[in-house]
Amino acid sequence: MHLALLVTNTDESDFAQAHPKDAEKFPAMMARVRSGWTFEVFMVKDGDFPATLDGFDGAMITGSPASVHDGSNWIARLLDLIRQVTARRLPLFGACFGHQAIALALGGAVGPNPGGYVHGLTGNRITDPMPWMKSLGATVNLYASHLEQVTALPPGARAIASSRDCPIAGMAIGAHVYTTQHHPEMTPDFIAALTEEIAPHLGPQVTARARASLQQRADMKAYAETIARFFETAQARA
Repeated sequence: MHLALLVTNTDESDFAQAHPKDAEKFPAMMARVRSGWTFEVFMVKDGDFPATLDGFDGAMITGSPASVHDGSNWIARLLDLIRQVTARRLPLFGACFGHQAIALALGGAVGPNPGGYVHGLTGNRITDPMPWMKSLGATVNLYASHLEQVTALPPGARAIASSRDCPIAGMAIGAHVYTTQHHPEMTPDFIAALTEEIAPHLGPQVTARARASLQQRADMKAYAETIARFFETAQARA
């Protein structure tokens, strides 16, 4: 499997430089379950976009502290690329910002979280499992860090997961779009460090709740397996 990795993470802080970046984290996530897969990285947040979709078995869109409503030129280009990818039925996976960008590009809506920051380990209920998700069971734990969420599905999309603070915690369109509001690529060490880094922005209550939640671990490998099966299912149907 050869995938285009569309990196949207705009964080260039000292903290970001001290930790693995998304161009490393997403391939490392998939290497846990499919060691032979390859990736071509495009820093779309810097205006680096693929010249063609030919030669790719699918694409992944990362998370970002940016908002899909920022109005940046690269975001407008990304939304257009999403429409091109989905028109071709090329399988597309999105996490957090990627989830929101896919929804917005295809006619859905994105707005603020009603309760403010969602951060830490989240329990997700699988409400409408797709075939590639059946190994998860009824729930899955994933790390989260977001101020916005999908508030309305695009036409033809199905909500497939929900969490306490996020009714549309994941969605699917046919067999070619799969998303999560959360961060399956984050490791326990990274989310713990991120929690301390952004604690002043989270506030004392959210920080305390996040620290307590991190006593448990996310189901990283189990969720990565669903992503692998998603791409494999889409390829088998092509």
